[in-house]
Amino acid sequence: MFDTGMIYEAKSVPEAVQMRLAHPDAVILAGGTDVLIQIRSGKLAGRELISIHGIDALRGVRQEEDGTIVIGSLTTFAHISSSPIIQEHLRVLGEAVSLVGGPQIRAAGTIGGNTCNGVTSADSASTLLAHDAVCELTGPQGARQVPIEQFYLGPGRTDVRPGEIQTAIRIPAASWKGCQGHYIKYGMRGAMEIATIGCSVNVKLTEDRMHLDGVRIAFGVAGPVPMRAHRTEEVMRGAALTAETVRRIGSGVLEEVHPRDSWRAPKDMRLHLCRQMAEDAFVEAVKRSGGEIRE
Repeated sequence: MFDTGMIYEAKSVPEAVQMRLAHPDAVILAGGTDVLIQIRSGKLAGRELISIHGIDALRGVRQEEDGTIVIGSLTTFAHISSSPIIQEHLRVLGEAVSLVGGPQIRAAGTIGGNTCNGVTSADSASTLLAHDAVCELTGPQGARQVPIEQFYLGPGRTDVRPGEIQTAIRIPAASWKGCQGHYIKYGMRGAMEIATIGCSVNVKLTEDRMHLDGVRIAFGVAGPVPMRAHRTEEVMRGAALTAETVRRIGSGVLEEVHPRDSWRAPKDMRLHLCRQMAEDAFVEAVKRSGGEIRE
């Protein structure tokens, strides 16, 4: 049994918005894989719930005319991984969400719940960050769009305003066209593990596949919120595909990340992982792009 207050079931986005306004302390219930655990543990015991599970308009992956890929917030990890659009254009995102929990969690857990939790360890977070994803939020004033890097405000806090629900994740064409990426998750166990560090790297190569046209490097659990290594990205623009570039990426990210000590891993270990995972993910992304690292 779960200790909850009233449960309200929204049938549409406007209805969900009205329920949010009428019950501002209620918790949104999407897939339930996180919320129900928090209720059972006592963290959300007795809270009212607003279920948006029945709003089918918030499910699915589609591509707009300008190339933007739109993922409805109720789309499950399993659906994302199997989507032909994701497999063709955003392979790395499909791979990242396939590492969430086990099959049952991936069949129920949603991309909206994963991002709105605001946790830095979310497997989707660093990959979405590396793709300059945008969160679509709908509320009393209509829809607004927030770059995902601005969406995370602090540990467990996101920019969801009163009356709003997240309705979609949008990935602009410029963020995936001509790019290839790789995501690495490190955990103490091989499966069903929360990331100790997550790292996602996207690269776009020049036509001759000898230099970097651009690179994006994003981390989870390297700071209080998912983060990008912007300074390293800027310095590496135009760099040759050499072993020295790989080393510079590894040393560069160490100046930007801010991991902490915890019972799961000490800070020094996380710093070592940040460097190694950035280098490894970069090398694999270059390989997927048809490039080769030279000495």
